[in-house]
Amino acid sequence: MARDYYGILGVSKGASDSELKRAYRKLARELHPDINPDEQAQARFKEVSVAYEVLTDPEKRRIVDLGGDPLENGGGGNGFGGFGSGFGGLGDVFEAFFGGSAGGSRGPRGRVQPGSDSLLRMRLDLLECATGVSKQVTVDTAILCDGCAGKGTHGNSAPSACETCGGRGEVQTVQRSLLGQVLTSRPCPTCQGAGEVITDPCHKCGGDGRVRARRDITVKIPAGVGDGMRVRLAAQGEVGPGGGPAGDLYVEVHEKPHDVFIRDGDDLHFTVRVPMVEAALGTSVSVEAIIDGETVVKIEPGSQPGSVVTMRGKGMPHLRTGVRGNLHAHLDVVVPTRLDSKERELLKDFRARNKEGSEVVWAESASGGVFSRLREAFTGR
Repeated sequence: MARDYYGILGVSKGASDSELKRAYRKLARELHPDINPDEQAQARFKEVSVAYEVLTDPEKRRIVDLGGDPLENGGGGNGFGGFGSGFGGLGDVFEAFFGGSAGGSRGPRGRVQPGSDSLLRMRLDLLECATGVSKQVTVDTAILCDGCAGKGTHGNSAPSACETCGGRGEVQTVQRSLLGQVLTSRPCPTCQGAGEVITDPCHKCGGDGRVRARRDITVKIPAGVGDGMRVRLAAQGEVGPGGGPAGDLYVEVHEKPHDVFIRDGDDLHFTVRVPMVEAALGTSVSVEAIIDGETVVKIEPGSQPGSVVTMRGKGMPHLRTGVRGNLHAHLDVVVPTRLDSKERELLKDFRARNKEGSEVVWAESASGGVFSRLREAFTGR
């Protein structure tokens, strides 16, 4: 059975030369013996090197696409036991680590290149994060030139082969070293590695195939987003050089602080100030929740300072499932600071009648008390 050279590199059958090179560089950085001494990694590195050599050779790649194996029966290589004839893969190993090539041209890279991604920041309040929102924004990116449709040429003119590199996209130099003569390849400085030059460029884009422009797009923010999350808009970023495919646009959410609620994931927290008498007798308080509107917080009799009343399913929706978190009301029991004579007498009478908690005691060992919370905060225990 013929080897799956595309699968070894992790690329599709229609991968371009630049995609092959990117895949090979990535794997070389992970598997090269100087980086990864593991024997399995070294064997894998040899496989990757041979696969790259085969797929960058037009004749060998044609045999692969026809279902054959150009390395079977001595067909031009050493199988997966080495790097193939002439050590063709070493050039890109040099390039992967040192930025150059040890010899051997890989051909022009082409003028058409994919565009880069763009980032846009959007400030949203808590309600917009909770319910989702659609907003129109203005972005400033490179778009396809409508004067040449991305070709970069004026009228019916066409690019011509670069005279400096002869259309190869690379220039080679020979240097003497202790190891002898070293052949080094570099991108052509005239055509920047494209192998061709535009002698009559488009008057609108200057030969780049793209122009900068402002445009309005609608961004749909889903319910449940949080601070720092990004929404991806495919192919809404920068158009690439030569009219290449556009990158993606990412919208990063920045959530504004709320005056009442504090968000913790899908849960919401807020504070309710309760008079001492109401905390002792029990009461109900109406609050304006983010999504549900007026919501009743039921405070049980005898509620203590710092108690938390939890209302399940009243918080923020989860971004993917839509399941809502909880709403937590933290009770701040307010003790009066000024008492008239009548109120003072009533409290004294209450103290005389109250048999529980009427004596001030040292409560270091009491669990859940103020001292315990302070100790946890400062000692972590």
